[in-house]
Amino acid sequence: MVADWWGLAGGTNPYLVLLSDLLLIPISHYLLAFLAISAVFVYRFLEFHFLHDLLTGFRGCSVALTYHSSSLIYHDVVSKCRVLHSRYLVTPWLSSPHLQTVFLSISGRAPPFNYRRELFYLLSDGGTIALDWLMNSDVLGSNIDRTSAIPEDNVTPIVLAIPGLTSDSESPYIKHLAFNTAQKGWNVVVTNHRGLGGVSITSDCFYNAGWTEDLRAVINHLHHEYPKAPLYVVGMSIGANILVKYLGEDGDSVPVAGAVAICSPWDLLIGDRFISRRLLQKIYDRALAIGLQGQKRKVSVLRLDQGHQPIYSRLANWEGIKKSRSIRDFDHHATRLVGKFEAL
Repeated sequence: MVADWWGLAGGTNPYLVLLSDLLLIPISHYLLAFLAISAVFVYRFLEFHFLHDLLTGFRGCSVALTYHSSSLIYHDVVSKCRVLHSRYLVTPWLSSPHLQTVFLSISGRAPPFNYRRELFYLLSDGGTIALDWLMNSDVLGSNIDRTSAIPEDNVTPIVLAIPGLTSDSESPYIKHLAFNTAQKGWNVVVTNHRGLGGVSITSDCFYNAGWTEDLRAVINHLHHEYPKAPLYVVGMSIGANILVKYLGEDGDSVPVAGAVAICSPWDLLIGDRFISRRLLQKIYDRALAIGLQGQKRKVSVLRLDQGHQPIYSRLANWEGIKKSRSIRDFDHHATRLVGKFEAL
């Protein structure tokens, strides 16, 4: 019965019959099936939403706003911003957030301009921060001496930009922000995190997502030097997290006329879990870790030619830093030890 079950008694194996039938199918059909399966995989893997946009007639989606019903800022400002109450539609051929990231990194050329550099020394611990200025006169073609300082009684609004985790004033998105803002007639200053912007670390303190002392010192410095100029602050990514934390700590006493937080992680614990959840997120995690290590970046918190290694070797686990494959690894071997945190 076993032989009959397998079709061996009659000399016919059903698997061989199936194989012979499959061989009758043209190779082109297999190729088409493979391409279709691959397309579905890539579509889901890269989180495309082109089909959804197509089925909804490319109408986009409404912008979701979270605010307090009695907020004066909402009623006096946000409610009057038409762009926040319109619909958002992504460029159809860039209907994937990951494709947008790759596209901007390849084609997002930064405007060609040079900053005016100011070195700001933190007397509290001996740290040094590079403040890179772009004046409205620098991009509007005014015949003003680029070496001249801003008058103390200048009333032109100042925008302070805080870059992300491994970014500095030379990052394309920061240069786009600075250039476009200066074109509107405002002065822009980018505060580089410690160790970034080509400036060596001069103390035992380093920046992290919860360190607000540097931002507080820079804002107080700008307000003291230019008391008549309205000061606005824009933070991106980790810079946004630092900004929001600073605003919450100092409350109404901050000398800031307005602030914008762009892509803030908000909850770093949830963000850490998310970035290590799937393969694609792990690629971002690894890329950021490489940025922190400085293995493939021109500017980094670990640039050996800036003398960072001796400081990190003394205060942290240098060998662990070099072997870090994620942000959590880097935080464990560097941020935790330098900041004297029990855990992160």
